[in-house]
Amino acid sequence: MAANYNNSAWFYDRLSCLIYGRALINAQVYLLQYIPASSKILIIGGGTGWILEEITKIHPAGLNITYIEVAPAMMSISQKRQTGTNKVTFFNNAVENINLQTNFDIVITPFLFDNFKEQTLQKVFEHIHQSLKSKGLWLNADFQLTGKWWQRLLLRSMFLFFRILCGIEASSLPDIEQQFEKYSYENIAGRTFYGDFIISKIYTKMRNDSLNRYA
Repeated sequence: MAANYNNSAWFYDRLSCLIYGRALINAQVYLLQYIPASSKILIIGGGTGWILEEITKIHPAGLNITYIEVAPAMMSISQKRQTGTNKVTFFNNAVENINLQTNFDIVITPFLFDNFKEQTLQKVFEHIHQSLKSKGLWLNADFQLTGKWWQRLLLRSMFLFFRILCGIEASSLPDIEQQFEKYSYENIAGRTFYGDFIISKIYTKMRNDSLNRYA
């Protein structure tokens, strides 16, 4: 069962700013510079949709965006965002339940994968992977542990809070990087935030036949 942030929609952005300042926002905004004009974009787990307005500041027109968010309350806020003349198609469902097109230029996954246990991550990752065309870009932001004691403490507290409130299944970070390596993605850029606890990376999909290597 997918995590549902419906209960936290009204305070989620304010809570994240209280704990992380602008780090979560900056980590996602950093990724947006890599979006070319006239791109076909898949955004998964966009939350309250403020990222749509940030994208529109860069590209007020010409984009074709598919926006997926599982929480109805989050989706309701997202649909009220200003998106210029970009085309935005909204799906209020878990990504694994959606029959995705297979020709996206850009995939954006902002703090998505930390919701999942390892087994679920593998299934969701493969599903998304098949939607991105060869040489497409995957823009990912998430948490990481670099050995600092406070990172593990903060992460444990965060998992406990959202497991109780929103029903996330994870209690530890899955190995996200292993999935990108498995499917032969090349990391072409990246940056860390908040004492290296938050990391944004840009990957390029090297080829379409990578699944065959693991069949």
